[in-house]
Amino acid sequence: MNTNKRKIVNDPVYGFISINNDLIFDLIEHPWVQRLRRIRQLGLTNLVYPGAMHTRFQHVLGAYFLMNQAIEVIRSKGHEITDEEAEAVNIAILLHDIGHGPFSHALEFGIIEGFTHESISELLMAGLNAQFNNRLTLAIAIFQDKYHKRFLHQLVSGQLDMDRLDYLRRDSFFTGVSEGVVGSDRIIKMLNVVDDKLVVEAKGIYSIEKFLIARRLMYWQVYLHKTVLSAENLLINILKRAKELSLQGDKLFAPPALEYFLFKKFDRSFINAADEKDLNTMLQHFVRLDDTDIISATKVWMEHDDKILSTLCQKMISRQLYKIELQNQPFSAERIAEMIEKTEKHFSLSSKEASFMVFADSITSNIYETGEHNIGILYNNGKVVDIAEASDMLNMQVLTKVVTKHFLCYPKEIISKI
Repeated sequence: MNTNKRKIVNDPVYGFISINNDLIFDLIEHPWVQRLRRIRQLGLTNLVYPGAMHTRFQHVLGAYFLMNQAIEVIRSKGHEITDEEAEAVNIAILLHDIGHGPFSHALEFGIIEGFTHESISELLMAGLNAQFNNRLTLAIAIFQDKYHKRFLHQLVSGQLDMDRLDYLRRDSFFTGVSEGVVGSDRIIKMLNVVDDKLVVEAKGIYSIEKFLIARRLMYWQVYLHKTVLSAENLLINILKRAKELSLQGDKLFAPPALEYFLFKKFDRSFINAADEKDLNTMLQHFVRLDDTDIISATKVWMEHDDKILSTLCQKMISRQLYKIELQNQPFSAERIAEMIEKTEKHFSLSSKEASFMVFADSITSNIYETGEHNIGILYNNGKVVDIAEASDMLNMQVLTKVVTKHFLCYPKEIISKI
């Protein structure tokens, strides 16, 4: 048992991160948190930006570092955050991503259908709470926004939370997309609390403007980059085909953790109906599942007898991604049918099989949500104004608008035949 629980971690973004709390140290050392070392923060984004190989583990440590800074700043401005509350909000940010599956958002619903990583995080936090003699109860209440000091939840999950401040700066660093750089130090120093709500002092308004613009640019240049979408949909279809074959009785190769999820159907109804034993079994398999399981299976499935599965896996491993087109309007049924027909002929597939290679869908993004957890700007006279009104530079109609883009995927091999 490690009795030295005071550590310093050297982070490429912030420098030294100090761990000086026994419970925090024990949680970081726990296998469920250590698993985040094997989950890529940006999924398959490295296929576009080769440097994007950082992990969820690096991200949660960074968010933990920023949370400590925020606590110090808010305390210095006369607002009480007890030691117990500080420990709890640090635990909440440290564990906020513990429910991510392999390749993060890429397979968000591929392992357990209709169940978000936040929901899985709550289940795992409850499991850790039992293991740590209910010492995480307050952290869970803050995470679920059930604690009376609601600004603490905003630090974990809000429009200006430590999660966003870290991932924008970290993802910008590792992708090399400089437009995503945000002044996290300046923003945190400008934080304050009014009427139990997190606000930003007026001196920090320009940093907030840059933060919102950086968030918009990062979404369309990195997170929703069309080649990243192509790669993620290829991986989604690999798992979809593998599960389809497995449920039909095909004994596919798979590492044990992945095998468990391949040969059974898991969705919200399963979780809602599961007794404690079945739920614990599912979670025990989930926490053993990471990127390496998916990569190992994909490499083996390249040689599978099923033409669809083997072709998809070969394309993933060799980075022969779908051709993808993006536009503001839905693609016509005629255009989709044309792509399907050409794919069927080129690969000698049935219409159902071609659906793994030709499909249309849409993505949505809105950078700033007006509402209860908006970003309030605090002026010297004590008045708090929404950033949408306070900013004389931002086009808030653009930032608050829900942007929907439609995409069409098909194999590159048929381009010459179009």
